[in-house]
This record gives sequence, C-alpha cells and structure tokens, in this order.
Amino acid sequence: QVQLVESGGGLVQPGGSLRLSCVVSGNIFSLYSAGWYRQAPGKERELVARLSNVGFTEYSDSVKGRFTISRDGAKRTVYLQMNSLKPEDTAVYYCNQGDTWGQGTQVTVSS
Repeated sequence: QVQLVESGGGLVQPGGSLRLSCVVSGNIFSLYSAGWYRQAPGKERELVARLSNVGFTEYSDSVKGRFTISRDGAKRTVYLQMNSLKPEDTAVYYCNQGDTWGQGTQVTVSS
C-alpha cells in the first residue's frame, strides 16, 4: 500500500521561503513520477510541479522561476522548494504519485 506523508507547511511572510517534503512508502520509489498540487479555498486543485522518474520537470506558469521540485531516492522523499512566496500561493499543498495522494499541508502567505 502506497502512502505519502507531507510536511513543511506553515505561515510565512510575502517574499519568504518554505520547503515542503513528501515521504513515500510502499512502492519502488524510483520508478514513478511525483507531483505537487495545491487547492485554495473555493478553487479547484491545480498542478504546481511534476518530476518524472527520469528527471523531467514541469511547472505551472504561476510558479516558474520561484519553485523547484526535486527528489532524494535514498530518503524516498520528494521536495518542493518555494521561494519568493506570494499571498496567492496560499493553499493546501498535496503530494501525488499515481492514484495516491497525501493528506495535504497548509501553506499560508501573509503579513
């Protein structure tokens, strides 16, 4: 059974940084792509960033140049480094692999 556990969310001021982590268990980590999505109140869940199993990355236009997705195979962890955060980045952030989703971690950007 695949499980994804996110951490690293919190409250940060505009312009600040956070790093989200997603620990993956229950599968052959290196074989699967992984992604980060987010859902703000009253909005649909949207893709933030994806990382393929061979290292290709994809970012939404709204986060390009500010966010970076990466993975550490030894730690079975997918990261989302978020810099230059804006109030519009406020949302619950979810880790995804295949059909499996994490529980989400809240990111709030506010002064």
